[in-house]
Amino acid sequence: MTDEEINKIVNQVDEIEGMTVNERLFITDLMDLFEKAKKTDKKLAKRILLALKVDNTSIDKILN
Repeated sequence: MTDEEINKIVNQVDEIEGMTVNERLFITDLMDLFEKAKKTDKKLAKRILLALKVDNTSIDKILN
């Protein structure tokens, strides 16, 4: 999935900043893609989290 495709999905959700990471993944239907990427493609997993407006400190904790 490209960054453009990820951002298009994320931009359809209002008030994403008030949600937990799991809520953001669920509401955007990116949970399965993220879980797979977390195991096989950390760069994609990080791009998904960045698109979901997750801060870098949290991303590091989630991915490591």
